[in-house]
Amino acid sequence: MGCLFVALTNCFSLLSPWILKNAIDEIRLNISSEILLKYAGLILAVAIAEAVFRFLMRYTIISASRKIEYDLRNDFFAHLQTLSQSFYNRNKTGDLMARATNDLEAVRQVVGPAVMYSLNTLVSMAAFGIMVNINLKLTLLAILPFPIMAFVVHRIARKLNKAHLEIQTQYAAITSKVQENFSGIRIIKAYVQELGEIKVFKGLNRDFIDKNLSMVKLRGLMMASMGILVGIGSLIVLWFGGSEVIRNNLTLGEFVAFFAYLSMLTWPMIALGWVINLFQQGNASMRRLNGILNTKPDIDDLEKADDVLQNIEGEIEFHAVSFAYKDVTVLKDINLKIKKGMTLAIVGPTGCGKSSLINLIPRMFDATEGEVLIDGKNVQEIPLQVLRKNIGYVPQDTFLFSETIRNNIAFGVNAVGEDEIFEAAEVSQIRKDVLDFPKQFETLLGERGINISGGQKQRTAIARAVIRKPKILILDDSLSAVDTYTEEAILQGLKKIMAERTSIIVSHRVSAVKEAELIIYLKDGEIVERGTHDELVALGGHYAELFEKQLLEEALETY
Repeated sequence: MGCLFVALTNCFSLLSPWILKNAIDEIRLNISSEILLKYAGLILAVAIAEAVFRFLMRYTIISASRKIEYDLRNDFFAHLQTLSQSFYNRNKTGDLMARATNDLEAVRQVVGPAVMYSLNTLVSMAAFGIMVNINLKLTLLAILPFPIMAFVVHRIARKLNKAHLEIQTQYAAITSKVQENFSGIRIIKAYVQELGEIKVFKGLNRDFIDKNLSMVKLRGLMMASMGILVGIGSLIVLWFGGSEVIRNNLTLGEFVAFFAYLSMLTWPMIALGWVINLFQQGNASMRRLNGILNTKPDIDDLEKADDVLQNIEGEIEFHAVSFAYKDVTVLKDINLKIKKGMTLAIVGPTGCGKSSLINLIPRMFDATEGEVLIDGKNVQEIPLQVLRKNIGYVPQDTFLFSETIRNNIAFGVNAVGEDEIFEAAEVSQIRKDVLDFPKQFETLLGERGINISGGQKQRTAIARAVIRKPKILILDDSLSAVDTYTEEAILQGLKKIMAERTSIIVSHRVSAVKEAELIIYLKDGEIVERGTHDELVALGGHYAELFEKQLLEEALETY
C-alpha cells in the first residue's frame, strides 16, 4: 500500500508542472478570467490530491517501520533470553542495551524513511522522461552533473559506513560505563572515586563527540557537494533553456515546466545522499544486531530431548563428571549419587568448584566430560523448561527485582495465594522483618534490593525458591549473610520442606550442613571426603579440621 501511495503522490506531483505549462501557453494567446479559474482550480485539485496521498504514503510506510521495530525489538529481547550464562559473562550489559536502542532505531530508519525516499526518488524519475519529451538536448545538458554526483556519493558513503560503526561502538562503551557506575555507585563513593570516574566518562564522551563531528563533516560535504552540482545543472538549464525560448525553439510554458521538473528531481538527488547515509548506518547497525541474533545458545534443548516428560522425581547422579571453564579445569572425575528426598551438603575451600558442581544440575553449564543424570536420564535429554521448572535455586549472588517484596517472592509462580506467600516467608524467616515495614509485603525494592540488608535479600530469595515447591532445592551458600541464630531458625523451617524433596546445601559453615544425610568435601575440584557429620569428624581429615576451627571461633566469640 505504501508503494502504491508513493506512486500516486508522484503522479499528481508530475501533473502540476504540465498544467502550469498549458496554462502559461494558453494565457499568452488568450487571457481571461475563465481560463485563469480553470487552471487555478486544476492546480488546487491536484495539490489537494497530492497532499492526501503524501500523508497516506508517510503514514503507511512510517507506521510499518514502527511495527517492524516493535517486532525486531521483541525478537531481539526474546533471543537474549535464550542465550546461556557464558554469553553474558563475555558481553557487557551496556553494549547490549546500546544494540537494543540506538542500533534498532538506525535499522528502523532504513525500513521507514530510507525506503520511502528511495521509492520516492525512483518514481520521481518519471520526470526525466517528460523532460526528454519536452527537449532532449536540454535534458542531456541538465544531467551532466549527475555522474559526478554518483561518484561523490559513492566515495563519501563508504566513509560514512565506517564512521557510523565507530560511533555505535563508542556509544556502547559509554552506555556500559554509565551502567557500571550506577550499579557500583556505593563502591565509587566509598573509595572517593567520583572525580576519577567523571574524568574517565568525559574522555569517553569526548571521543563520542569527535566521532560524531567527523560524521557531521562527511554529511555536510556530501550535502554541499550535491547542492553545488544541482545548482550547476540549474544554471545550465537557465542559460541554454532561456536561449531556446528566445529562438522560439521552446515555448515559455515548456521552459517553465522543464525547470519545474528539474526542481522536482533536485530534492530526490539531495535526499539520495541522506538515504545512502541512512542505509550505511542501518547496515552497520544491522551487522551489530546480527552479531547477537546469530549467536546460538551454548545450552539448548537437544533434538533427542524428551518432549513428553513434564515432571521429574529428583534422583541425581554424577557419573565421571569433569568440567572446565575454557582451559581451566574446575571439576575432575566426580562420581556421586543423591537419592530422591535426600539432603546433600557440599563444603570446601573457596574456589574448589562447589558452585560449578551444582550449576551442572539446572544446566547453567554442561559437563565437559561424563554425564549428569536425573531419574536415570541425562539432563541434556530433559527439556530445559521442565528441568528448571522443577528446581528451586538460590545462587550465591542474590538478585532481587525492582518490584514489591510480594512479587519477588512469587516470581515465576502463577496464581499464588496470600497464605502461600506468608508460609514461604515464615520458612525463610523474612516474614517478621517484612511485617515491620510500613507497606509490609507491598514494599517496593530499589535496584537489586538495595534498600534491604544482605541477610534480608538472601531470606527473600530463599522464600522465592521455597514457594515453587520444587522437586530439587539448591541453596548455594545462601545463609552466609545471616547470623547463626537466624540460620538455625531457617534450617528448622526448611526441615519439613527438605524432607519431601531432594536438597543440596552449599556452605562454609559446618552448623548449616551437619544434619545432612551425606556431606562431601571438595578440594581442587575433587571429592576428597564423604560421609555423615559424625563419620567425617571421626575421620579426622579436612572436614574435622574445619569443624574444630569453627568450634574454636565460636568459643572465642562467647568468651
